[in-house]
Amino acid sequence: MTTVKTADASPHKAKDWHDIDWRAAQRFVRRLQTRIVKAVKQGKWREVKNLQRLLRHSFYAKCLAVKRVTENRGKRTAGVDGETWRTSKQKWRAIERLGQRRYRPKPLKRIYIPKPNGKKRPISIPTMLDRAQQALYLQGLEPVAETRADPHSYGFRRKRSTADAIAYCYLILGRKYSAQWVLEGDIKSCFDKISHRWLEANIPMDRKMLKSWLKCGFVDGKKRFPTEEGTPQGGIASPVLSNMALDGLERELKARFPSSRKPDENPQVHFVRYADDFLITGRSKELLEKEVKPVVEAFLAERGLTLSAEKTHITHIEAGVDFLGYHMRKIQGRLRIKPSQDRRARFWQDITQTIKANIGRRTSGLIKILNSKLRGWGNYYRIVSSWKTFSKTDNYVFWRLWRWARQRHPLKNAGWVKRNYFPAMGRRKWQFTAIDERGRRQNLFMMKSLSYRRHILIKGEANPFDPDWGTYFEQREARKVWTMGAANYVKSLLIRQQGRCSYCEEPLESEQAWRIHYSQSAEDGAADKTERNILLHRECHAQYRRRKPKFHNRVPQGSL
Repeated sequence: MTTVKTADASPHKAKDWHDIDWRAAQRFVRRLQTRIVKAVKQGKWREVKNLQRLLRHSFYAKCLAVKRVTENRGKRTAGVDGETWRTSKQKWRAIERLGQRRYRPKPLKRIYIPKPNGKKRPISIPTMLDRAQQALYLQGLEPVAETRADPHSYGFRRKRSTADAIAYCYLILGRKYSAQWVLEGDIKSCFDKISHRWLEANIPMDRKMLKSWLKCGFVDGKKRFPTEEGTPQGGIASPVLSNMALDGLERELKARFPSSRKPDENPQVHFVRYADDFLITGRSKELLEKEVKPVVEAFLAERGLTLSAEKTHITHIEAGVDFLGYHMRKIQGRLRIKPSQDRRARFWQDITQTIKANIGRRTSGLIKILNSKLRGWGNYYRIVSSWKTFSKTDNYVFWRLWRWARQRHPLKNAGWVKRNYFPAMGRRKWQFTAIDERGRRQNLFMMKSLSYRRHILIKGEANPFDPDWGTYFEQREARKVWTMGAANYVKSLLIRQQGRCSYCEEPLESEQAWRIHYSQSAEDGAADKTERNILLHRECHAQYRRRKPKFHNRVPQGSL
């Protein structure tokens, strides 16, 4: 069996993909990333460059890069070469191919996906090798990007989400004396228009490699076209590059419009950004239009970008502002945030199409599909005032399902449909329910059952790559365990494992990402079956079962 040839400081004895020690890999990469953060803070850019070189030539970094591209959602999407890495042999061979001197990126495969406004968004898909190469270089670039990022930028960053952006919006708009005017900004074709010259001159990474990514071109149909500007929307490196291009705007606004303790002199200029969408608050409409907007336009012009005339507006908060699918409006001096009407209409349309597309499916199967959609949409909006929207959505889903059931049985009367599809259960007089193929009862999820969940805003300076913030993020993860809505048994496993996968020791951040390993023998540790069960990532669970590791009870002990 072939072995991977590396000349780095990461010792390993792996001879196969399943022999890789993922714990050692995570520790080694995290240690180098910590040193990069320290060097950036001290302004030692030569040391940053040396550490990035050491990282991208290490065996463990290559393993994690391949692991990342073979476990994400696009793992089955091939590039122009039609290649995907599914077997362990293909993944092991991919580690050998990373970092080769003869590497040249292949052109991107261009596809188009529909946008809500009826237009189509171009997506450029790199090959698997190009994606892994970008993931490898990003391990050294992301610590730099996080250290230099704007405090209130929340898109495409670790440990941050839209919930943080909305929480900060409430902070800067919800007070009695908060700014009343908002500049709703949107950058026109942000990914497709970023200047290559600016990126090559300002991104702290291997310029030759960066230029090869930017200039690789794309294939549309059977024709190849060059890329003279922009970053491929679909590549792993694109979100980080676009964030680094837009970072600095908040600091420039603070320098130009400093806050003041005197109410009459305070411009109340605050900035919040998620990817290429941003909001800027101001004391008056004239301030935003004549002073703030020119600063933003000049900042973007240096990077080859412009504001979208269709989506950029200056609005009074009492008229309402839409941001990231939320509608923010001040009524009688009180800020109210709820799901936007556009997002609600789109979700209802999606529910209608789902029900129509499953006219012949088993009732239990339809319930499972609807429950995943209802829970996901509800969890996204439960951090704001959404009870009325949830109630209307439940009512809408009920009538769509009633029509679905009547269409399936046109010869039956309403009483028969009610008894067979909407029986009374507990306090509910109407409950859409069914028995699945395993004999288990499946009930339709009611969005009104979701209670309000307050989201705690992340600190703007928090950096997941900086060890000084380690305790802070551990406390946030511990708090997240109790707000996930998971079963009590799952929460007990999360506490016992300190919120981490017992195989790779990475955080278990999503309910959709984990699996419970039910041990049937005492080989995995404790005599009690409950204590032997562990939580694993979905991919780690599959690898754990194939590999049958020799370690016993690798679950981290302790409490959160």
